[in-house]
Amino acid sequence: MLAREAEGLDRPPWPGELGQRIFDHVSKEGWQRWLARQTMLINEYRLVAIEPEARRFLAAEMKKFLFGEGEGGGGQ
Repeated sequence: MLAREAEGLDRPPWPGELGQRIFDHVSKEGWQRWLARQTMLINEYRLVAIEPEARRFLAAEMKKFLFGEGEGGGGQ
């Protein structure tokens, strides 16, 4: 994501395989950038993060943001 060496996360920030992938490949700085983007998405779309549909949307956006996956994904 940052295209340079950076400090890694202390533990997987998300459950399951995706959390492990994030832990293995995303830095603390990259994760903080995602959290800022996530906050913007929650506010912009007025999401309730505990609702399953909102969680699916945020997970898809997280994959796009962190890894450039999915439709229209460009990564960071």
